[in-house]
Amino acid sequence: MKFINFSIVKFSFFLTVGILVAHYKSSFEYGYLLISSLIILVIFWYTSRKILIQKIYFGLITYICFFSLGALLYQYKTPAFQYNHYSKKITDHDLLYLKVTEVLKKDPYQFKYIVEVISVHNMPSSGKLLLNIKRDTTTTELNVDNLLIVNSSIKKIPAPLNPHQFDYSRYMKNLGVYDQITVTNTNNLKKIKGLATLRGRASKLRNYLIEKLKQNHLSSDELSIVKALVLGEKRDINKDLYSDYAAAGAIHILAVSGLHTGIIYMILLYILSPIKRLLKNEKGIAVIIVILLWGFTFLTGLSPSVIRTVTMFSFFALAKIINRDTNATNTLFLSYFTLLIINPNWLFHVGFQLSYLAVLFILWLVPIWNKVYYPKHPFLKKIWNIITVTLAAQVGIVPISLFYFHQFPGLFLITNLMVLPLIGFILFLGILLILLSSFNMTPVWFAMAYNYLIKLLNSFISWIADQDFFLFQDISFNFNEVFIAYLLILMVLFYWKSKVQNIVVLTLLSFLVIFCSNLLQKYLHSKNELIVFHKTRHSFIGNKIGHQLEIYKYDSLKKYKNSYPVKNYRIYLDINEYSEKLMPLAFNYKNKKIIIIDSLGLYPKNYQVDIVLLVNSPRLNLNRMLDSLEPKFIVADGNNYKSLITLWRKSCIERGITFHSTYQKGAYHIR
Repeated sequence: MKFINFSIVKFSFFLTVGILVAHYKSSFEYGYLLISSLIILVIFWYTSRKILIQKIYFGLITYICFFSLGALLYQYKTPAFQYNHYSKKITDHDLLYLKVTEVLKKDPYQFKYIVEVISVHNMPSSGKLLLNIKRDTTTTELNVDNLLIVNSSIKKIPAPLNPHQFDYSRYMKNLGVYDQITVTNTNNLKKIKGLATLRGRASKLRNYLIEKLKQNHLSSDELSIVKALVLGEKRDINKDLYSDYAAAGAIHILAVSGLHTGIIYMILLYILSPIKRLLKNEKGIAVIIVILLWGFTFLTGLSPSVIRTVTMFSFFALAKIINRDTNATNTLFLSYFTLLIINPNWLFHVGFQLSYLAVLFILWLVPIWNKVYYPKHPFLKKIWNIITVTLAAQVGIVPISLFYFHQFPGLFLITNLMVLPLIGFILFLGILLILLSSFNMTPVWFAMAYNYLIKLLNSFISWIADQDFFLFQDISFNFNEVFIAYLLILMVLFYWKSKVQNIVVLTLLSFLVIFCSNLLQKYLHSKNELIVFHKTRHSFIGNKIGHQLEIYKYDSLKKYKNSYPVKNYRIYLDINEYSEKLMPLAFNYKNKKIIIIDSLGLYPKNYQVDIVLLVNSPRLNLNRMLDSLEPKFIVADGNNYKSLITLWRKSCIERGITFHSTYQKGAYHIR
């Protein structure tokens, strides 16, 4: 499949590069670049319009146009280039008029929402905020389209306080959310019922269907899976059950994605096939299917992931409607291009990346494998199709999955061979259950049978997940390795298809680059450091020597290896030897004397040190300690009262001593 010859693929590539460049270099004026390149393009076209084969310069300028278009579209999504953005109008304390646009997963302490800013101090504004509302017995959940008047201060979403952790602020930035407000007293918040939008109506319908589902008395785990499968609502899935699906290689089942949309597409095609034969109007059936797919999107609350997937299928259906004999890959990239024009931030969504990579590799690899072997028996055909589609999707997403999730489910093929043949049936019954529930017509036996079916599915997934030997975890995989892995996959597949000798050389070069990259990565990650981690109500220090990590801790029973923040730290730095020991009272590190003072407040008198680490809110006279030990640095970790930290900081500032609180500055490093 020579899909690299399609213009839309090239345009999509340069549009993507432009978005990426603007993401890391947003200050450049890409608008001037776009205007100037368009002018040059028009001049080239006018002067050479009668020439059949255009010169290379024409193509280069065209690609620069799409590059600058991508960069400009991303740039205008950033606050600096939005004239009415709230960040240009805020003060220390603001009166905000907000509208709820999305309900996020709540945590044990707060309800979370994405809100649109309508005005600041009665001045029309734009932009999105993260709204946190403290949970208590009097707090009720908000709904999409609720209008709010909030008197609060806007603050930055904090970056992680420990190295190599999930960066929630970056994740929210990719959603177009840069700041947050926190409401601890609901007296500072006034709720008003707003005018219903399309998204609000969709969210209301989904909530209504969920309430109807609950009346069927499904078990909690089974109910949460049904909501995820059919309605795209994953917020209520048990954490352990969700981890089981990930470990079994079946996480795609829980995300309403291309799999679900494709199954619904096939179900609709089958149901409407008699009408198709009767009317002999293939275009009309395609239009009906597209409308019904968008109706399904409405049922899921117009979730962005479902919108992206249905848009992709709509383009495939559109190609049929207009009788355009086009390559499927071409259509795929046309939908990709369109979605990035609508919202360039989608490029940084993990679901967007996984969906398009999986479909691209399925379209690319399955035809190649089918030429090598394709069974004739109908049953073997179905098994072969599941195997090839599953393997092709895995080839496409393995590098990026390792980068994001650091694990590989070795039994993914068995899981999909068992689950995929049934998932269409399960999904069909789930949709039927919801339709019957909405009219209060669900037979008890049907609800119980479906509950048992989902229970069997969960049991099988949990059994697969329990086969720890086949689950490869804690895999260190960085962005450079992702890039090189895809380069290697492309070289191998191009050679397989074309047998060109130059591809062999490029493949060998790719192996060499991987080898050199690994050597460089090992060298960069082998540097020694001492780190005081930040964690509320816990005190522990990491002593990293090369690829070995030793944790000093107080609690002999507590294990930190697979808990925050040690797990991500050791995975990122490819730690291959790990141990834990009790916290020493004093030690030397790189010619620096370090002493630790805990809750007892004991320390040696008249003993000069370089660094004092305060843990577990020690009872001591800080000035007397400073006179006795004469330290150069004071470090307070997350296991101290904030009121004490404030007093300690003030005393250190008065005496000209450097003070580091992990609450404010994050983990403390000595390198």
